[in-house]
Amino acid sequence: MATLQESASTKRWLPLEANPDVMNQFLWGLGIPENEAECCDVYGLDEQLLEMVPKPVLAVLFLYPITTETEEERMLQENEKKEHSSRVYFMKQTVGNACGTIGLLHALGNLTSEVKLVEGSFFDKFFKSTASLDPLQRATFLENDREMEVAHSVAATAGDTEASDNADAHFICFTCVDDELYELDGRKWGPISHGPSSPSTLLRDAAKVIQSMIQKNPDSLNFNVIALSKKSRDTY
Repeated sequence: MATLQESASTKRWLPLEANPDVMNQFLWGLGIPENEAECCDVYGLDEQLLEMVPKPVLAVLFLYPITTETEEERMLQENEKKEHSSRVYFMKQTVGNACGTIGLLHALGNLTSEVKLVEGSFFDKFFKSTASLDPLQRATFLENDREMEVAHSVAATAGDTEASDNADAHFICFTCVDDELYELDGRKWGPISHGPSSPSTLLRDAAKVIQSMIQKNPDSLNFNVIALSKKSRDTY
């Protein structure tokens, strides 16, 4: 979601609903086998509710409201650019309201060794085509990809709420790369490191960062946390 005022692009998609069922159909339709991974709701950030989330958690998506405070913080981070691991898959956002799709692409782009994509599928071709591109080139590739635009549109109109391009909330992704927790937000300059992490502690580590972000907007109810979890082979 979220309008990109700083972007030169005028292209805008309908926002993707924070709905695991919608996201799963989107993922499975573009190259994630149904028995490989799925999105699920995170109903709360306390330890008991985090334990209910299917494990292992591969990535965490967080939807939060765009406010004056979040925009000020984003601008401050622009002035504090730091080096990050070259192994982090990151792309900029140049299409308005594309943050849900970009959040999922950020998740999958950093899970190529964990999640087996269907050979020849959209995701398989997308990540092979963009592997050597820089973040802005990846954004341009996505912007010009008609297949993804159509798939996003279908998913955006499949939710429970009426689709509208007047979005005031934004999706970001948290993932663990090289034992470090990264916040991946296409509206920012690059990956933001939040310190040491591990695949087994990713959910709890991300929850701590998310809690601090929520505390900065205590009057808002427009928050949503979704985990991308690897499906257990025991159920098949």
